[in-house]
Amino acid sequence: MSTSQAGGMSWRGVIPAITTPFDARGEVDVAFAATHAAWMVDAGCTGIVALGSLGEGGTLSREERGVLLRALVQAVGARVPVVAAVAALSTREAVAQAEQAAVAGCRGLMVLPAYVYKGDWRERRTHFEAVMSATGLSSMLYNNPMAYGVDVLPEQVAELAWACPAMRAVKESSADVRRVTAIRALLGERVEVLVGVDDLIVEGVAAGATGWIAGLVNALPVESVALFDLASAGRWDDARRLYEWFLPLLRLDVVPEFVHLIKLVQAEVGMGSERVRRPRMEMAGPAREDAIRVIRDTLAARPKVRVVKPT
Repeated sequence: MSTSQAGGMSWRGVIPAITTPFDARGEVDVAFAATHAAWMVDAGCTGIVALGSLGEGGTLSREERGVLLRALVQAVGARVPVVAAVAALSTREAVAQAEQAAVAGCRGLMVLPAYVYKGDWRERRTHFEAVMSATGLSSMLYNNPMAYGVDVLPEQVAELAWACPAMRAVKESSADVRRVTAIRALLGERVEVLVGVDDLIVEGVAAGATGWIAGLVNALPVESVALFDLASAGRWDDARRLYEWFLPLLRLDVVPEFVHLIKLVQAEVGMGSERVRRPRMEMAGPAREDAIRVIRDTLAARPKVRVVKPT
């Protein structure tokens, strides 16, 4: 068993960063969340990450977080791991979130830097270690310097991994594919490297990434799994053709309105609604019209694909 599989958690394959659905009253639609997660697992996804940026986790109360995590564990937890994103203003609150996830039955954590206060590396490392060491759950460091203003360099990733046994993976969202090879050169198979931006997945797999924390998978799981598996199998021509079709939608994951846009794609394929939680508001006007045009034009040319597992 590889280090990434310790504790029943494998950080490989396509793992959706699941959106959080809201009903007409603005409350979390727990029943739909369970249905949505099962639908993606049926398509071949290997886990579910809840409460991240795409999941609008920062807008949910602690009670809502617990209810949603328990529902997802009940829905798919016997088939694939459920992973909870951990992000808070303070280390104390982040540790509480990690402990809540363990009680809910999650098998993994995706650990973000503390919100607002960036700190220096000594402070960041102490924060990460405290969260990752608080439970027995396998942990993935989330590095997204564009979104959070904190860049964990490959050398720091390695320092943290060797110091913290619970750290088994890193979600690399710097959009620099060289980070994949840099981390692997320092750590080998000590951690798995997962791609965290949708429009870099084929390049990331070519560089050695073994997983994808995916966004557009919320609307197109069959295509997402097929793309990842074709790339993992080295079937580059087939992967390129599917990637070229998919890219107009995958690029929706890397703009400030990515939550709105991915939910809009979900609505267009009949698996979810556009509802977001304030301060976000549903898209309107020319921006929404432009997005709808791109989405519908791309879906009109949707290829027939099947999941092809790598040999």
